[in-house]
Amino acid sequence: MASQRTPLKSATMNVMSNAILKASRGFIRDFGEVERLQISEKSLGNFVSSADLKIEKILHEELHKARPNFGMLTEESGELIPLQPGMESRWIIDPLDGTKNFIHGIPHFAISVALEEKGQIIAGITYDPIKDEMFAAEKGAGAFMNNKRLRVSNRKTLSEFLIATGPSFLYQKNYVALLQKVSSSVVGFRRMGASSLDLAYVASGRLEAFLEMDPPPWDSAVGALLVSEAGGSVTNMQKQPRENNSGPILASNGNLHSELSQLFS
Repeated sequence: MASQRTPLKSATMNVMSNAILKASRGFIRDFGEVERLQISEKSLGNFVSSADLKIEKILHEELHKARPNFGMLTEESGELIPLQPGMESRWIIDPLDGTKNFIHGIPHFAISVALEEKGQIIAGITYDPIKDEMFAAEKGAGAFMNNKRLRVSNRKTLSEFLIATGPSFLYQKNYVALLQKVSSSVVGFRRMGASSLDLAYVASGRLEAFLEMDPPPWDSAVGALLVSEAGGSVTNMQKQPRENNSGPILASNGNLHSELSQLFS
């Protein structure tokens, strides 16, 4: 299993990886049911919601059992365990990033769990159960995919850059003009439907950059740490540090971060 090939062996990483792997056991089976359920949009929607909640429930139970004094923020339930006075740590969970891909039978989605301490993301895992790729990072300890140390790509010219975007970028009023402005300078854009994996792919050198105008914290928490620990740059669109893991994000291999920021401003 992926956890056995991940060099990061701290107690925190073991807790996260064990919970994620337990939650993902039924994921492939559920994914196999999608094609049959596509005959009815209602039943398919109910099925996916049920799968989401089932994964969230397992993660909640396993993480809370291991760390009962941690808060918990999830996509499905919000502040599942609100931070109380004296609490300094919380889990940030996305049980299924890439729901639309899942619904349409596209094998590109992930489970993400991050650990936030005093407002800073200090550890996280994004797991693609179909490809069995576990992207893991701890602050100051590097980023890995299974047993492989991750490094961002070393491409240094925009004409070599492949850039991914998230959904809120596409909804910008000036999107078409911005796309026309930038597309002639880069290899191309990708909108693959799972922001957590887009960021993991920047960290692993498969993409050069990712940008999103307003990602929810569970979409970017792990990915921002992965990119930073793999040697890349993560800021807002004005090249300033992101505060509280929120607001616009520009993640890149760092070589042309300023130029990208200017292009998308």
